[in-house]
Amino acid sequence: MKNIYVGNLDFQTTEEELRTAFAVYGQVDRVSIATDRDSGVRRGFGFIEMTNDVEGGNAIAGLNGATLGTQTLKVNEARPKRERSFSGGGGGRSGGNGRY
Repeated sequence: MKNIYVGNLDFQTTEEELRTAFAVYGQVDRVSIATDRDSGVRRGFGFIEMTNDVEGGNAIAGLNGATLGTQTLKVNEARPKRERSFSGGGGGRSGGNGRY
């Protein structure tokens, strides 16, 4: 399975357009365009999952630097998602003024 990052997306690009561009290189399993959690506005990047690693590699090579809509795509293998650590606050004693 190849997980692919696609950056510099035109804000008008649809998931179907992205799927069509990548399908030229092989089977596309999933397409996801990132949106802002609160407003729903697109954030200009997305992710593609392709089952076959060779096809995914060919898609990266073929589409990195290609134009889709009005933008030049930045396409590479996605890095694994980092775990977030939640420390629960401001890192110190409560009180908020920074004085002990």
